[in-house]
Amino acid sequence: MIVNLTRNTTIASNVKIAQDTLSRMKGLLGTKEFPSGEALVITHCQSIHMFFMNFPIDVIFCDKQNKVVGLCNDIKPFALSPIFFKASYAIELPAGTVATTQTQAGDQVQL
Repeated sequence: MIVNLTRNTTIASNVKIAQDTLSRMKGLLGTKEFPSGEALVITHCQSIHMFFMNFPIDVIFCDKQNKVVGLCNDIKPFALSPIFFKASYAIELPAGTVATTQTQAGDQVQL
């Protein structure tokens, strides 16, 4: 589960973690749907690409202290995110999740 402690909201209740090289490279590639409440946490990640994706997503970038240092709302297939140099990991979420949870830069999250 991922919770935004600052806003007292649940960001995702079903979380998968990509921490080895292969799972980090694959990410959500090949995924046909991304239901509300799901998330993929990609460790050691400062930016993402959307090459060959089938749907837009939201991404929350967090530092080692679990503070939000960057947000990408509704990033489209074949796009690149900005690089967030302070990020330690990325949380990929269904599009609209950032707005629904009112997550903002500086918020504190808990995994």
